[in-house]
Amino acid sequence: MSGTKLAVIGILVAILGIVGFGAMFTVHQAEQALVLQFGEPMREVKKAGLHFKLPFVQDVIYFDKRVLDFDAQAEEVPTSDQKQLVVDAFARYRIIDPLRFFQSVNNIQGMEPRLNTIINSRLRAVFGDVTLATLLSAERSNLIRLIADHVKEEGKPFGIEVIDVRIKRVDLPEGNSQAIFRRMQTQREQEARKIRAEGQKDSKRIHADADKQFTIIQANAQKQSEILRGEGEAGAQEIYNDAASRDRGFFDFWLSMNAMREGLTGKSTRYVGPPDGDFFRFFGDQTGGAEKK
Repeated sequence: MSGTKLAVIGILVAILGIVGFGAMFTVHQAEQALVLQFGEPMREVKKAGLHFKLPFVQDVIYFDKRVLDFDAQAEEVPTSDQKQLVVDAFARYRIIDPLRFFQSVNNIQGMEPRLNTIINSRLRAVFGDVTLATLLSAERSNLIRLIADHVKEEGKPFGIEVIDVRIKRVDLPEGNSQAIFRRMQTQREQEARKIRAEGQKDSKRIHADADKQFTIIQANAQKQSEILRGEGEAGAQEIYNDAASRDRGFFDFWLSMNAMREGLTGKSTRYVGPPDGDFFRFFGDQTGGAEKK
């Protein structure tokens, strides 16, 4: 065989190899493909493995089959009571119809702005019908579920399945936050002043009641002490009278001794003069007869 024939055969083998290689393409497990012919979609390939196409005429574009994450841009959303909120949301979706996805948005970079618009429009529609107080209550989860249902429905024409939509953060704009903070601070200061005034009022009332009770108790105690003192003195007088009636001489002597003890209390007490009078009548006679003489 001549060298020319070998060269021709080699060229033919190379051409066939290039054509054969150009006719094959592989789809991985996490991918799905769309075969295009002169830019027009011809068929979908969702099964993983080795597949064939027309070389030089058809091209293949691949789309991710896995769940994709999308972070929506934070937007200011008004509520029904005219409160501005900065809402930051995210979504999770996957491409289920490559042909529709390609025809509507072409690729993921084209899908993200559309999905961002859908999410923000749903946020405005739902949050715009409720008050800020509702968003801060347990009703918030139901509102987020409603937003997710609407976004899922609006995502179907693009060939995607929206799995979930969640709210990452809901804040007030910086200017509103400062104004609300100042208003809350003023309200708390007013409440504090009111509580302090009520506390002072209660304190004065409690002190007045305590003073009243103290006066009543003291008066009752004094009254009771006077009664007991009177009863004691009456009892003592009765005992004195009984003792005096039994032994008049001893009672006189006892009274005279008590009078001396109380009258001569000083350490340097002196008396100059004759021991006359009732005060000294027991000095000369233990029976008290000195006065009679």
